Amino acid sequence: MSHASQRIAVILPALNEAEVIGDVLDAIPKVARAIVVDNGSTDETADRARAHGAHVLREPNRGYGAAVLCGLAYLASDPPDVVVVLDADHAERPELLPDLVQPIIDGRADCVFSDRSVIAEAASLTAPQRVGNLLATRIIHRWTGVTFRDLGPFRALSWHAVEVLNLQDQTWGFNVEMQLKAVERGLRVLELPLPYRVRQGGHSKISGTISGTVRAGYKILLTLARHRPW
Repeated sequence: MSHASQRIAVILPALNEAEVIGDVLDAIPKVARAIVVDNGSTDETADRARAHGAHVLREPNRGYGAAVLCGLAYLASDPPDVVVVLDADHAERPELLPDLVQPIIDGRADCVFSDRSVIAEAASLTAPQRVGNLLATRIIHRWTGVTFRDLGPFRALSWHAVEVLNLQDQTWGFNVEMQLKAVERGLRVLELPLPYRVRQGGHSKISGTISGTVRAGYKILLTLARHRPW
């Protein structure tokens, strides 16, 4: 089955990414439509996204999960076959979207998560990020027996998976909630090693500051505690 025969939508949570949002959108293959969720930007993120062909939503409630959930709620009235979530910092390579969604199109997976741990640029993941990912994925393995290597932000889900997961987290615990629930609810999951690089512009809201890293780590651990399987 080809990508052209599938309806693919890309949700891009964005907060002050005017410097790179146009490049990110231009790199997304034409088989997908782009939904940029402006999460309270004070720069020209929304205007530049529109200029590059994206549909722009506004989610004033700050939080990664809140932004993605806003995009999912918008899509629910006319669901696509596959939803892709992509950061707006151009650290991932949007042109590799066909590789990410192919296992879903082929019927081999319900959820495909990018794995940055194998071929990431040396400086693209900070030491706290690597340690946090290792800790979170080891906890998931201990609880479920399923091994993940990463909590990568470039991910694809069938719409069936979106409905089954019923995601709720409004913050940085969103991805770990997704991975835990996907295993617990019997969805077919796959990790795909993809390249990852230093963000191509703007400033990180997590790894760029100590406080951001600590807050994100706390939210991830809190989410794990909330969704423990006993």
